Amino acid sequence: MKSTNITRVVHLVDEQERWRRQGHRGGVVWMTGLPASGKKSIAYELETRLFEAEFEAYAFDSARIRLGLSSNLGFDREDRRENIRRAGELAAIMARSGLVVIAAFISPYQRDREAARSAADNFHEVFLDVPPDVCEARDDQGRYARARTGELADFTGVSAPYERPTSPELVLDGAALSQTACVDQLVAYVERHFRFP
Repeated sequence: MKSTNITRVVHLVDEQERWRRQGHRGGVVWMTGLPASGKKSIAYELETRLFEAEFEAYAFDSARIRLGLSSNLGFDREDRRENIRRAGELAAIMARSGLVVIAAFISPYQRDREAARSAADNFHEVFLDVPPDVCEARDDQGRYARARTGELADFTGVSAPYERPTSPELVLDGAALSQTACVDQLVAYVERHFRFP
């Protein structure tokens, strides 16, 4: 049974006060793309680079969420939807505290990404555009091959769909650009859109 008697808490510390102290706005950088497109590696390198540039930044990915908050979920469509809902809500809460949150999730369905967007006030979708054959060549865990034999069910890009983003704020050509070049573009993007004057 869903709770109906909950009221929203109003914080006594204003968002603008947090931003002034931290020198930047809080918000979510939501990275989406096929498995093995490089989201996780880019997200954690971005976190490091932003930290070095004095941003309060925190990155997390699906594995981190699925080991804890979503450990009771599988990979069918409804469980994927719930996993993204939980991740989106967590990212939004963290962003309201003033953090630049970098969330790296396949998040294959447009509807689920839109739900994550609606949870956060300052949401930036980044599509890491890498063709499936390039992702498969990069897949050092052999997941694509296992999915093709049926050993791995509901695998995005093989036996489960991936809906390309319709209007992301940023598209990175992860096949043509190096990881460092992708991170460079993201750092510049965050500087433009998050730095508080």
